[in-house]
Amino acid sequence: MDIKDFICELIFQNKAGHLSKVTAEKFSISRQAAQRHIKQLVNKGILTMSGSKKGAQYKLAKIAEESKTFALSPEITEDFPWRTFVRPLLDNLPDNVLSICQYGFTEMFNNAIDHSGGSSVWVSVERTSYNIKLIVSDNGIGIFRKITHDFKLDDELQAILELHKGKLTSDPSRHTGEGIFFSSRMFDCFVIMSEKLYFSHTLTNEDWLLEGGNPIKGTYIVMEIRNSSDRTAQSIFNEFASVDYPGFYKTIVPVGLARYGDENLVSRSQAKRVMARVDKFKEVLLDFKGINEIGQAFADEIFRVYRQANPQVNLIPINANEAVKWMINRAATSEKSLLKSIL
Repeated sequence: MDIKDFICELIFQNKAGHLSKVTAEKFSISRQAAQRHIKQLVNKGILTMSGSKKGAQYKLAKIAEESKTFALSPEITEDFPWRTFVRPLLDNLPDNVLSICQYGFTEMFNNAIDHSGGSSVWVSVERTSYNIKLIVSDNGIGIFRKITHDFKLDDELQAILELHKGKLTSDPSRHTGEGIFFSSRMFDCFVIMSEKLYFSHTLTNEDWLLEGGNPIKGTYIVMEIRNSSDRTAQSIFNEFASVDYPGFYKTIVPVGLARYGDENLVSRSQAKRVMARVDKFKEVLLDFKGINEIGQAFADEIFRVYRQANPQVNLIPINANEAVKWMINRAATSEKSLLKSIL
């Protein structure tokens, strides 16, 4: 990555604070030299600058921004807004990026048609010389509330955990429940906002769940991808799906989403929330990122009780620290090779 791409990447990731300092340190150049590169990007119209020089704020310059509202009627299909509005705004993109945009947009618009219960969908397309941003926002019941109601879950936080696992659909005859799972992994950044909940999944597998703020009516989805991405839709399908197993066979479960607030993961009921519906998969990656410790009952419920009852499901802990590994190994004393699979 050259200097100018690095600068754009920092801004894309919302890490533009002390831009010239960070750039200078990265490339072992002076801050004045880094500032010259930033100024060149501004002069070329790639970046915009606001504020004074000392407190300047930089953004990727928009080269196109269009929005349109579509009424949700029995006649509308997801390919209509894609074909008539979105696709004409995405010329000169690599085929792989265009394919990902088509998949994500049509899947999210179709969800609004079939599940939102709303009357309209607002669509936005934003382009810079570095990335594409697509927004699909409906005025319906809200995705987390809908899932909580349809599946009789305890609350909307549990709905997010179930949504993250994939294969979640209230209408299996018409939907596989794969759209959000795969879309969230194709795009560099995938965000869902509804009511007072904000859930984000990024390319680096960082999951953020925030509560509070002004409530958002309906469901607001943001999908962003770099113009230069070499990812393909097929590569994501291949990572999680197989022709030898129905649907997709592998999922990732962020264990931290089973927590409420800052509580510790110690109980069997918490473990059961983590493991709900994972018997639909052949391979389950349990992501312990950000988990400092787990309790004996929590570990026992997953790595002894559940494994004995569901031997067909391959449980693979990842991102576990030494304390978590120790507790997992203690619970699975009969599985001598388990620790070898902990990454």
